Amino acid sequence: MQYIGTRDKTITATASQAILKGICSDGGLFIPEEIPQMDKPLSELINLDYKELAYEILKLYLTDFTEQELKYCIENAYDTKFDTSEIVPLVKKGDAYFLELFHGKTLAFKDMALSILPYFMKIAAKKNHIEKEIVILTATSGDTGKAALEGFAGVEGTKIIVFFPEDGVSPVQKLQMTTQEGKNTCVVGIKGNFDDAQSAVKSIFTDKELSETLEQKGYLFSSANSINIGRLVPQIVYYYYAYTQAIKQGAITVGDKLNFTVPTGNFGDILAGYYAKCMGLPVNHFICASNDNKVLYDFFETGVYNKNRTFHVTISPSMDILISSNLERFLCHNIGQEKTKECMTKLQQEGTYQINRKESEISGEYATEQETYQSIQKLYKETKYVMDTHTAVAYAAYQKYKKQTKDNTPMVIVSTASPYKFTKDVMTALDEKNQKEDAFVLMKELEKVSGVKIPASIQGIETRKVLHNNVCEKQDIKNFVCSFLS
Repeated sequence: MQYIGTRDKTITATASQAILKGICSDGGLFIPEEIPQMDKPLSELINLDYKELAYEILKLYLTDFTEQELKYCIENAYDTKFDTSEIVPLVKKGDAYFLELFHGKTLAFKDMALSILPYFMKIAAKKNHIEKEIVILTATSGDTGKAALEGFAGVEGTKIIVFFPEDGVSPVQKLQMTTQEGKNTCVVGIKGNFDDAQSAVKSIFTDKELSETLEQKGYLFSSANSINIGRLVPQIVYYYYAYTQAIKQGAITVGDKLNFTVPTGNFGDILAGYYAKCMGLPVNHFICASNDNKVLYDFFETGVYNKNRTFHVTISPSMDILISSNLERFLCHNIGQEKTKECMTKLQQEGTYQINRKESEISGEYATEQETYQSIQKLYKETKYVMDTHTAVAYAAYQKYKKQTKDNTPMVIVSTASPYKFTKDVMTALDEKNQKEDAFVLMKELEKVSGVKIPASIQGIETRKVLHNNVCEKQDIKNFVCSFLS
């Protein structure tokens, strides 16, 4: 399996090289030269647990890793750091199934890939005879940061620097990052939004002069963002797992189709589902759910991508994104490198591009902030199940889709975070008077109404010592990195 660039197919790498590089030298992203087909029938996959299923999928993509190396990565990633032996439970609530991706240490779906990425990197570095210190540069809209910090903290031969929007994450998300221990960790709040952080980080990767200077000092840049193919591939696994669990629960029989609704910001999570479908997973349709920053909804409706619009800070902050990096991969698979490069150049220069819209296995839907609140309240009244604000965007989007299309294919809502990460907004949805309460006090109330204990990883988080107080202007991110490493 070779990986090629989304803007230039002559840029090639093995899986381990693509993981180490994180991004192509021209700013493009790595994609598999060809999406592999699943080589085992679904009737066999049903009997596998999460780790066994992960091996069957990862071996098709990471072909320069040995069986022993892959199993080492999988065993160390999906262990007791998850609070359930299933790793990813599928639960039926109301008229949908919820795929709970938040049972890892940081209570968000990013754990599914960032628990394994450090092990990929460790082996990839050894395989490619890299003796330099790997510097992980990461931009986060809230969840990637903590999951990456958790994965790389204390990992020998690495440093990790995480940039997050200082005023654009929840109180729990912020404390999860700023209280992170580990001598090799650095957390920086920026005066800007996620797009500012992501653009700055991507520009550092393509700054040849800076890379050469730091290489001489013994550093090699890589990324833990979903621009790294090592982040994307492990996410394919849980789509297959959802399907096998749906069979076991009697929702479908082998060969029947499922729908998925995915709360989407940077387009990586839903792209993993698209890869699963291309591999042969029987999926009927994907709904790409957006919040008020509905740039992706507009794109799937019109074929026009336009980031020149008001940026909204919402109650689903991990989706507050106007430049969805992974959409570039989807474009390349559908229109090729030459046209993708044209689109990305236009996006950078003009903030917009257009393609010929055609029917796709993905359609867009969105939910306003009010609809998100209502969605949390409605499902709780009907089932006593409490969703976080991002899952609620997806659930509201699904209800709109179902009403418009009358599509009765069984629906899986990809539940990307625990409600405990967004306690105040979740509790406000259940009762407006909670808007005046402290987010950390409300955790105990959430425990009562949900029947789910406060996760051990955030118990008492408000009393933990803040270890990272760094703040910088968005235009100073590059200077900060240079200063930190020197």
